[in-house]
Amino acid sequence: MLTDDHNPHNTMNQKKRLEIFDRLAAAIPDPTTELHYSSAFELLIAVVLSAQATDKGVNKATAKLFPVANTPRDILALGEAGLKEYIKTIGLYNSKATHIITLCRQLLDKHNGQVPQTREELEALAGVGRKTANVILNTAFGQHTIAVDTHIFRVANRTGIAPGKNVLEVERKLEKCVPKNHMKDAHHLLILHGRYTCIARKPRCPSCVIEDLCEYRYKTSYEEQDIAREDKRVS
Repeated sequence: MLTDDHNPHNTMNQKKRLEIFDRLAAAIPDPTTELHYSSAFELLIAVVLSAQATDKGVNKATAKLFPVANTPRDILALGEAGLKEYIKTIGLYNSKATHIITLCRQLLDKHNGQVPQTREELEALAGVGRKTANVILNTAFGQHTIAVDTHIFRVANRTGIAPGKNVLEVERKLEKCVPKNHMKDAHHLLILHGRYTCIARKPRCPSCVIEDLCEYRYKTSYEEQDIAREDKRVS
């Protein structure tokens, strides 16, 4: 447990964190990934494809890929060139195709075609780093892991929930300070809050359910929010 409850220079404490997560949970009643999948393997492929790409773009590609190939053996049967035809609309598709083909071989050779359920085994797969492994462990297998992406990193630092200089530091702090009853959903609560409310350029502070608990010093006004919305519409 973090000891900042007694730090006079930091007003964030566990009581406040609990209230923050309670409110986020009430505002986001079904916190889950926006990637479309129907098995742990499909989720793994979708997450590998999602690096530096939008969930919407990945879903568009996998909507065509998965009906044709949604097992390691099926994707290997497509071959790297065949796979690229389905994912060529996604950024970095060449390297992703190479990783996925290797990953499928690894799953068949070492895991009987099944997605492993430990971080170490997942990180040993081609194209899978700590963040991807944490997503799979949390979303597919219900483990209490938090994959710190750009949204979570921003929200954790802006709000003061778990400030850190890098993603691993933020992850470690979140593991210690997220209330136990919210650990399973914390990952998606923070991502969705960052994606739709605590956005990068002009956070939507006036419509934020945790605005009064957040320690961000540069909160936007209704006027700024309207301007940002108009700018987006014009662009």
